[in-house]
Amino acid sequence: MDFITVSNSALWIIVILQSIVIYALTRQVGVLFERVAPAGALAINQTIEVGAVAPNLALQSLASTLVDVGGKSKNNKSQLLFFVSPDCPVCKTLLPALKSAAKAEQSWIDLILASDGKQQDHAGFVKQYELSEYPYIVSELLGKSYGVAKLPYGVVIDEMGKIASMGIINSREHLDSLFEAKERNVASIQAYMQKDQHNEEKFVEVK
Repeated sequence: MDFITVSNSALWIIVILQSIVIYALTRQVGVLFERVAPAGALAINQTIEVGAVAPNLALQSLASTLVDVGGKSKNNKSQLLFFVSPDCPVCKTLLPALKSAAKAEQSWIDLILASDGKQQDHAGFVKQYELSEYPYIVSELLGKSYGVAKLPYGVVIDEMGKIASMGIINSREHLDSLFEAKERNVASIQAYMQKDQHNEEKFVEVK
């Protein structure tokens, strides 16, 4: 057996071993991704809970219109109550994604922006980030009624006036998780993932 034949055989063995290693790593990465998959918006709240009737308030917006928050919907649409602040950097970063989501989902949900702190320049904030097409409510009572402690925070109220989902929103994925949780009728995506994992464990094949 000459040198070239030996070299080719060795190269083929190396290629095969590399393929096996890459395949094994790919499987491990897939398993790891499932374990650390985005958990969705973190639903921390000590005042309200998913499934409960949402606090029903009639409040004046920055544009001096009366806005009904909560209660049975008059247009058969849900509400996304999104709490922001002019001095919240994360809120500002999320606004483009929030407006995009509001337009994409406008057939079934209405966006309502909420804030507090009368000393802040809310009008300037609305103008700078082009938020005038959405109701913008400045009310400390609203934040307290919905148990909002951290920003940005989102609450989805279904068409029957009940809390469908809620949580701290730090990304577009977190925002989408609120919609997904409502659609799947679960308290949060975390709860759905835990339920799904439990079901998978129940159906593990016994050998």
